[in-house]
Amino acid sequence: MHYGTGAELDDFRAEVREFVRGHAPAIPPKAGVRSAEDAEELALLKKWTRDLFDAGYLGGAWPAEYGGSGASHQLERDVVVGEEIARHRAPAPVQGAANLVANALIDHGTAEQKRRHLGGIRSGELIFCQLFSEPGSGSDLASLRTRATGLDDGSFRITGQKVWTTNAHWADYGYLLARTDPEAAKHKGISAFLIDMTLPGVDVRPLREMTGTADFNEVFLDDVVVAADALIGEVNQGWRIANSSLAHERAGVANNAVRLQRNIDALVDLAAVVQRHGRPAIEDSAICDRLGALSASVDALSALVYAGLSRASAGDVRPGDAPMAKLMYSELGVEIAAFALDLCGADGVLVDTDPHAVDRGRWQDEFLYARGYTIAGGSSEIMRNVIAERGLGLPR
Repeated sequence: MHYGTGAELDDFRAEVREFVRGHAPAIPPKAGVRSAEDAEELALLKKWTRDLFDAGYLGGAWPAEYGGSGASHQLERDVVVGEEIARHRAPAPVQGAANLVANALIDHGTAEQKRRHLGGIRSGELIFCQLFSEPGSGSDLASLRTRATGLDDGSFRITGQKVWTTNAHWADYGYLLARTDPEAAKHKGISAFLIDMTLPGVDVRPLREMTGTADFNEVFLDDVVVAADALIGEVNQGWRIANSSLAHERAGVANNAVRLQRNIDALVDLAAVVQRHGRPAIEDSAICDRLGALSASVDALSALVYAGLSRASAGDVRPGDAPMAKLMYSELGVEIAAFALDLCGADGVLVDTDPHAVDRGRWQDEFLYARGYTIAGGSSEIMRNVIAERGLGLPR
């Protein structure tokens, strides 16, 4: 299953598929959103990002003066590009927060901010991290406590702590939300900044995870002074700016459904080779039933995602669509990976680098990372509340 129909979109999909096959860097695939493991891998990801922009596969919605196609751009094309990258199990471009920054600057930035940063995003040279979440302020982002105090010369002094920050150890800049009016209602006293990660007082500390890698970081901001031109938009407009930049990310949800479908395909292959009672596990009716149920659930997720995208393209954005897709994707990811580990038996402890892993080493990584998805981007509990209150109109 994939998004969109019609000869033109089918031709575009074939074109993108061929491009991904020919240009994706030879980096071993991993589950989830991962950082480069070293400088050499980072250089490959930067080039991959630049290649995608140069080919017109990223940044299509940008205004023409900044390299996009502006109003003529079709959301369907963004979806196709993301799906084909996911289908090939190619690494995501080292974009992530940079895409959010680009959206924020295009909608709210000054001409100088656009000139300074958008070219570096297109070339893959500038790496950005998203400095939103804090200890105790993850899913409830508006309760953040990092402070930005205005100084007499127009600059700001920033103090606080951020956490779960992907790519902070590689980043040139951070897209930061900080409280500028502690007396205002919590959504209304926040401002958005671009902060140079080399400034005095910025301390980045990688966090070693269950997967054995350090993709996330905690970032300490100790009296970091940023110039007035680090502010995006107006003071105390950060919540609106952050939400408007996130609203551009609808196309990305389709990638997740494709990733799960790839995992279902791999799960079927796994069931065909592992043994149960002296015969392939896939010959066991109970296992076939479970595979069928998981596959049907992934198809239902795809249908849900594509319906939401179609409505969004027509200007009908429903508040429950994205939370439902996020909840379903993250919960299904855990179910699929856990079932794969059950099929692997003792081989479930193996990792990709183990010479005896064969086709089973990926599943430990998938399982460990899948659990994180039930928290990242809004925990499953928060998503259920959002669906109930905003999607169904139920009382708090």
